[in-house]
Amino acid sequence: MSERAPATGPRGIDPRGPRFVAGITAVLLLIDVFLGLTGLSTASTAEGWAITSASITERILDPAFLLLLVATLLFLWGVLSPRTAPWGALYRALVAPRLSPPKELEDPRPPRFAQGVGLFVAAIGLLLQLAGVPWALTIAAAAAFVAAFLNAVFGLCLGCQLYLVLQRAGIVGRARPVSA
Repeated sequence: MSERAPATGPRGIDPRGPRFVAGITAVLLLIDVFLGLTGLSTASTAEGWAITSASITERILDPAFLLLLVATLLFLWGVLSPRTAPWGALYRALVAPRLSPPKELEDPRPPRFAQGVGLFVAAIGLLLQLAGVPWALTIAAAAAFVAAFLNAVFGLCLGCQLYLVLQRAGIVGRARPVSA
């Protein structure tokens, strides 16, 4: 009779790290929503929406576009290399050492998937801004803000919940135990 080694999943992460990252992300996105509400995306003229007559360069140089572009690049970084992403590295270097060890570790796949959802939402907002769709960038930033805020303040990660639903449906990775 052969013994099988227990299935090991990805190394667990401190669940407070993604909440810290979500807090910083929420602040950036809230600023972006404000910039979007006062900028090109929502401005109207006598002829209609200002964004529809703006050049691609003007759409790109809109401060709301530039800040959402930065947030999008941070989401991308979080998906491609979560260990080196700046807010997570900041948490591990400056915040985590001052806290007691976490009582439980979390599977890193749902938070990484959530970063991908944020990336998708932000990228759609950027593309629609470039296409000249009024309010699109502001709405995308607001949706991403709500998700980040819920995670930071209440620990409710919408992208993680979506991951679990898709996992139960067999669309994404199978459940594996988290190793410490």
